[in-house]
Amino acid sequence: MKQIPGSQVRQILLLLLIAALFGVLFWNLLFFLPAVLGAYTLYILLRKPLFLLTERWKWNKKAAIALLMVVSFIVLLLPMFWLFGMLEEHVVALLSNSDKLLQNAEHIIQTLETKYGVELLTPDNTKSLTDWGVRSAQGFLSATFNGLGIAIATYFILWFMLAEGKEMEQAFLSSLPLRDENVQYVQKHLHEMVWSNALGIPLMGVVQGFTGLLIYWLAGVDNPWLWFAITFVSGMMPVLGVMLAYIPLSMILLANGEEGKALLIFLYGVIILGSVDNIARMWVLKKIGHTHPLITLFGVILGLKLFGFIGFIFGPILISMLILLFRIYHKEFGASDT
Repeated sequence: MKQIPGSQVRQILLLLLIAALFGVLFWNLLFFLPAVLGAYTLYILLRKPLFLLTERWKWNKKAAIALLMVVSFIVLLLPMFWLFGMLEEHVVALLSNSDKLLQNAEHIIQTLETKYGVELLTPDNTKSLTDWGVRSAQGFLSATFNGLGIAIATYFILWFMLAEGKEMEQAFLSSLPLRDENVQYVQKHLHEMVWSNALGIPLMGVVQGFTGLLIYWLAGVDNPWLWFAITFVSGMMPVLGVMLAYIPLSMILLANGEEGKALLIFLYGVIILGSVDNIARMWVLKKIGHTHPLITLFGVILGLKLFGFIGFIFGPILISMLILLFRIYHKEFGASDT
């Protein structure tokens, strides 16, 4: 009977031990996963400005890191906290009055059906849709309430990443069990992936949010900043996109007897917001990078369930990482086998 070589047995046992320890650590530190993703994302966005300040302009490294962290918090995280905080406030108010939410939804639909002689939804479908929305919102909020702790952990990790940036990158890349050309492939595509997801997707929401805010303000819509936030979030979604904002708003205005405003919002959404969406996506594709709509769609769903509202960014990054691993495996082993 042929025996398994001792070196292979030791190798398998060592790999099993590493996998077991990694599983234990990962499971017990799962709370810090969004913090690690956030720190890595910010590191990719800040690494070039850091190198510019410290190597070309000869700044003190700690001072440069402190400045970049403060600027990133003010420019990136503070607006997001304000935006999602406003959404959370209204979502919590709706959840605390879920029965009233159902009554309002039924009232709006019945009003439209009576006025225009159409059947939109049955009462059972309306209740099912509302219950689904309430359950989904509760799940999103439970994942979002840890936002402050995640932000603190993110910047704590980010400090060490920026302080030991080049050494950390070199240690990570040299430890990869890949050929040199594939190591360079990983480095290039990791950076492109972060830029296209962390900057490209939110930029789509910002452009469409401010475009929508203009008509909300001119039309005199109640609480235009809330609808700006809804347009910002829906603008990051592929397929339906900003239709998730201007169609419900048009229906609400129509049910309230404001047909002129409803028609104005609807036409503006179809013509202007739709055109802005196409133009912005073409610009992002050319200047920043492309993320497939399906990756964005499933990534957003995954991210919302895992991390709350901040998952709009981290969900697509996780799926992109998985796809990148498949590509690396094919390049490393598939090509040579063929």
